[in-house]
Amino acid sequence: MTVTTKSDTRLDKVTRRVVLKGVRDIMFDRYAGDNKTKLEWHQKIYQVPGTDILCLPAINIVSFLTAHNTNSAPKRLRDKRAYKDIANACLSFTSISGPISNPNYLPLLRDGEPIRVGKFEDDREPLTGIYLHRSVARLDKGIPNPKERPVLPLPWSIEFTLDIFPNKEIKEQEIRNLVEEGGLAIGLGTFRGVFGKFIIESWE
Repeated sequence: MTVTTKSDTRLDKVTRRVVLKGVRDIMFDRYAGDNKTKLEWHQKIYQVPGTDILCLPAINIVSFLTAHNTNSAPKRLRDKRAYKDIANACLSFTSISGPISNPNYLPLLRDGEPIRVGKFEDDREPLTGIYLHRSVARLDKGIPNPKERPVLPLPWSIEFTLDIFPNKEIKEQEIRNLVEEGGLAIGLGTFRGVFGKFIIESWE
């Protein structure tokens, strides 16, 4: 017989179902895996492997909460002397996962149902409304870098399971604050801050 004591921290883990609701269109720019492979604009979306379901990798949410070298919520919103400790605490004591069938991918939803991608035309995919966005970024010395990227229009939402493990470094309320503030300050996807803004629709 197993005797459970107060030191059994499995009982202390907090699990939340989180739904984020987009308030701006979201842009994608999936990396091909190397710097030589050029993707067509419509190939830069993420899809759950083996399906036509549009998604974001769960690691993108992890990066939103933990990254040091990109504009994560702690780096953008917290004291410059403390943000690394906050980001490290999020990395150590939280876990983000999607559906049991494929926990590493978070389906994008519309009206509560996964968004399924149809056939792309010249600059649009009629089923989802995904459209081509063209822009020119400027590299060092003013060198133009033309970009073609896909954008999903509103409405969209994303749902995931957030596990928070017992610790003395960061509490649930601070994690929620980072998600809530970061949703408007940073957002998800690429070209963040312009695209990909969201609010918390559900945290339960």
